[in-house]
Amino acid sequence: MDYYSGKIDKLISELGRLPGVGRKSAQRLAFHILGMSDEAVKGLTDTILDAKQNVHCCKECFVLTDSEICPICASQGRNKRVIMVVENSRDLAAYEKTGKYDGVYHVLHGAISPMLGITPADIKLKELMVRLRQDVDEVIIATNSSVEGEATAMYISKLVRPTGIKVSRIASGIPVGGDLENIDEVTLLRALNGRVEL
Repeated sequence: MDYYSGKIDKLISELGRLPGVGRKSAQRLAFHILGMSDEAVKGLTDTILDAKQNVHCCKECFVLTDSEICPICASQGRNKRVIMVVENSRDLAAYEKTGKYDGVYHVLHGAISPMLGITPADIKLKELMVRLRQDVDEVIIATNSSVEGEATAMYISKLVRPTGIKVSRIASGIPVGGDLENIDEVTLLRALNGRVEL
């Protein structure tokens, strides 16, 4: 049963289509927007439209940016001989927050998933191989520890090894605060294999 008028329900419904936004969050957002001044709503909608129209992929690493080349690729302080391969722009942002990685990135825009019909041709693998014709020492594969991420990592490894470029995979294992009894076998095995000397 609808409690609100058609326009309010439509706004709630549209907001609810955003990832991670359930019905209650959509209602809260809708009523917040309705309580905003017309200027504030116009500023929000103009910003969304501007981003949608002007954000595109960096022509080198394929991260989302509003310039031809993103700030990371344009930086003279980055080590362009080390490329970290990530699935999406959010993953890149997570690594940048650490402040410890000084190489560059390559954003795949997905992972290989036969179940979803995503093949190697559907992600930015061809573009990665073109980049590897430059002077590159190492490719760090930082795809997710999902079935798709692991399959993508193995596929990339098989593509890159014949070039003679070093290929490494980020370590993964037990999260801080995780109980061993609740961790799956694959994660435990990777944690064991990725152990370091203390």
